[in-house]
Amino acid sequence: MPRSISINSFYDCKTSYNSKPRTQNNNDSSSRKDLWERLFYQGYKADVCINTNSGDVVYAHSNIIAMASPVLKGMLKQAHRHGRWRKISIIGVPHDAVQVFIRYLYTFRYEKEDMDEFVLHLLVLSHVYMVPHLKCECEQRLELGLLTMDNLVDVFQLALLCDVPRLSLICHRKILKNFKVVSESEGWKAMKLSHPLLEKEILESMINEETIKKERIRKMNEKKVYLQLYEAMEALVHICKDGCRTIGPYDKDLQANQPCKYSACNGLELLVRHFAACKLRVPGGCVHCKRMWQLFELHSRLCVNPDDCRVPLCRNFKERISKQSKKDEIRWKILVENILRTRGIKIASCFLQQ
Repeated sequence: MPRSISINSFYDCKTSYNSKPRTQNNNDSSSRKDLWERLFYQGYKADVCINTNSGDVVYAHSNIIAMASPVLKGMLKQAHRHGRWRKISIIGVPHDAVQVFIRYLYTFRYEKEDMDEFVLHLLVLSHVYMVPHLKCECEQRLELGLLTMDNLVDVFQLALLCDVPRLSLICHRKILKNFKVVSESEGWKAMKLSHPLLEKEILESMINEETIKKERIRKMNEKKVYLQLYEAMEALVHICKDGCRTIGPYDKDLQANQPCKYSACNGLELLVRHFAACKLRVPGGCVHCKRMWQLFELHSRLCVNPDDCRVPLCRNFKERISKQSKKDEIRWKILVENILRTRGIKIASCFLQQ
């Protein structure tokens, strides 16, 4: 008498948890998936009726869908029997989406056009019925092209509800980056009515993002200024000690055509020449001279060898430090610390003894 073949024996051929899996080629795997696909579409000895929104029915085998989804397994245990049939319902999504979902439980397959059309429904179904591999597929397909400006808000809300943090973060960033376009979409208008608190959170995060962006730009500009000041200090020591092109110590032989490695030298040369010739070199007088006085004082704050320093007024400013107010002292100290921190050093190399 020939041995009978049950649905369980088919499932055992597909996956065995008690024995070591055999190495099989791709053709065997494809043939097996085709077999499970035929079993799904033909419904041979199916014992489950799945009712959908449209009133249509999807037929399935309880052993297969129960092993693929722990939620469906619990629903089948509670379902009433009518002869050999158990009836459950999957509602809230189109009938075709349910069919694609159940087919995936059999074969781990889906058609590209089905995923394109039902990706949001499949994301919800995979979350509700705890099918993590399908959930990952939906997430990847959305990230790789199915996420658009039209469905961005809807996907963002579903990602939050379905606990897909990476996808929700991607959607959130896209919303902030394209807020003007997104705020005119139908999804945004619907969200304003159904989830006003979520809209408020997005608007607040957008404000925070702008604040962070402005703060980042401010710090970058500050860093740029600190680097420019450090370069000016290097150039000032270079001019006063070695001379550069057309200006320098009286005992140095200057060469006007000689290239200079200090980018700040050109502007500083002009400033020094103006300072030497200006008749308003008093505090509150000429703006350019005031800047030169500040550079001299900053130099004195950085200089570690005032006795041998060739920069004018270095020692004089060192002596004035003790007479300054505490407020001015703190202000200059913070400036010096920021300059050195920006360069990542403790002492400016141009002030080290040669």
